[in-house]
Amino acid sequence: MRALYFAVLVFACSAVVSGQSVPPAIYTDPPADVKHPAAMTVLHIPSHGQLINGVVYAPAGAEPHPTIVICHGLPGNEKNLDLAQALRRAGWNAVTFNYRGSWGSPGSYRFAQNLEDADAVLAYLHEPSNAARLGIDTKHIVLAGHSMGGWVTVMTAAHDHGLAGVVLISAADMGQLGKMEHTKLVAEMADNMEGLAGVTAESMANEDAQNAKAFEFANAVPGLKDVPMLVLSANDGLAPQTDALVHAIQAEGNRNVKAIHAETDHGWSDHRIFLESTIIEWLSTLK
Repeated sequence: MRALYFAVLVFACSAVVSGQSVPPAIYTDPPADVKHPAAMTVLHIPSHGQLINGVVYAPAGAEPHPTIVICHGLPGNEKNLDLAQALRRAGWNAVTFNYRGSWGSPGSYRFAQNLEDADAVLAYLHEPSNAARLGIDTKHIVLAGHSMGGWVTVMTAAHDHGLAGVVLISAADMGQLGKMEHTKLVAEMADNMEGLAGVTAESMANEDAQNAKAFEFANAVPGLKDVPMLVLSANDGLAPQTDALVHAIQAEGNRNVKAIHAETDHGWSDHRIFLESTIIEWLSTLK
């Protein structure tokens, strides 16, 4: 047992993942603050007549903290809560939320509504009384998204120019997905319906197909020419979509785009520490 403990201790003191030093925030608890302790606060965020549910993982300290909002994918089985916890240890507020009609948030699920809900979350965090209560540094809010949540992030960042940065994790271009042959698209939706209310695989496929052109990443490119971006891709078939997005944004003049590919699956199942450390290190470069 002592040998195992020593091995873990040695790893914690000199952790390296894929040749990359792991920031201490990944594996070391920060000092406790008795007066202003770290906390987890449940949120009820107004969005188009409903109150969607969310959580903010807040670090210790009285001062406002930089904040990252994490948009989950379709349906959201992977919510990246380990990432949220790592970001809190690194001194960031980490906000997670569930779109209308998903995972207990009221309403019926719709792709177009996901975009509205992301806007609603950002507006909620910017509202002065909420920002003060939750310790939000409104000048340093980053939007992140995994898979379909990456699409939400891309489309939202294209018109919200107050963001300090954007993080994409295996982002999926819902416009490209909507161009699939209908039977295959229905099957794809049928495999991704856990926790969703008010939809069928057919209705989800129809919405995506009918809005395929409007949902394309390409529509967002002009609005992303000035936002710092970290774009992470994996061996899940989506890398060509984000590669094309990166090239298009760079062609618009954005030189603050960092793209990294990892040999892992869509959920980054065996690269979680790498994922967390890469994002934390990139966030530390933001002004």
